[in-house]
Order: sequence, then structure tokens, then C-alpha cells
Amino acid sequence: MARLLEKYRKEIMPVLAEKFGRTNPMSLPRLQKIVVNMGVGKAVQEKARIEQAAEQLSQITGQRAQVTKAKRAVSGFRLRENLEIGCRVTLRGKRMFEFLDRLLNLALPRIRDFRGVNPKSFDGNGNYSMGLVEQNVFPEINPDKVTFTQGMDVTFVTSTRQDDEARELLRAFGMPFRDK
Repeated sequence: MARLLEKYRKEIMPVLAEKFGRTNPMSLPRLQKIVVNMGVGKAVQEKARIEQAAEQLSQITGQRAQVTKAKRAVSGFRLRENLEIGCRVTLRGKRMFEFLDRLLNLALPRIRDFRGVNPKSFDGNGNYSMGLVEQNVFPEINPDKVTFTQGMDVTFVTSTRQDDEARELLRAFGMPFRDK
């Protein structure tokens, strides 16, 4: 069992139940999925970038990355319909908790001048999104083999519809929110 899943069941759930005044464990907020997305805009000119980005995303998450394609053509960006422009991974279950553990304990502390993540990046429906500037903060990536740095978006989808409950859930997991 993943370490954070066990922590959620034994430590976080009772604290959240007491804090929100609920007895039904199914009504408590929980993490449903984590979506990691890389938009590779330079892939329009260089086809090898999308393959390398997908490979690195697969190494980071432990799951094969899905290559995303453009839905419509935009002439200003030299973009045609069905052109490969990014990759993504949707994590659930054990892999989700293992990725969250590595993100919180290994990757975020390796970011230079890190002061915490923005506590206001909720979407109004209990989902939290954050961005990482480069993929080199993850220990799975070998910096000698990286030819370009690529940022990524990480979205945490929770079962609650309120941002305050989702914020408390992520804070209980150990998300380092910036002080106001």
C-alpha cells in the first residue's frame, strides 16, 4: 500500500471528520485523480521533442504518457489540426499516491528559491492546479540526457465541490502552501 494512502486512511480521515463535523467517511473530501500535462509548443518545428517529453513524463509518473493533438488549426502559431503538441498522464489509485509522495517530498524541495505553492490556485470546484517550470526537479530524470527543459501542469482533482475543504485535504497531505 502506498504510504500516503495509509496516512490518509489512518490519520487524515479522522482529522477531517472532526474538523468538518461529519460521521460518514464517504462524505469526506478525497483525492480522485492527478493529471500531469506537458504542452510542448516547440514540437511543431521539432518532432523529436514530443517523443522525448512523453518519455520523460512516463519516467516521472510511472505510467505511459498519452500524446495529445491539436483540436483546431491556428495559423498564427503555425498549428494544423491533429498535429501532436503535448502529452498527459492521468494517475489514479496507488500510482497517484506514490506520485504525490514523490512530488511533495522530493521534487518541490528541489526547486530553487521555493517559498511554497500558491494557496489561491483553486478553480472554485475543489480542484487545485500548479505548474512546475522544469522536469529536472524529479530524481527520475537524468540531467545529462535532457536536451531541453520543459514545464508541466499538475492538477489535483478532489471529490469535494468547495475550495476550503480541498485546501484542508491537500494541507493534511503535506502540501506546502505559501503563507498569506
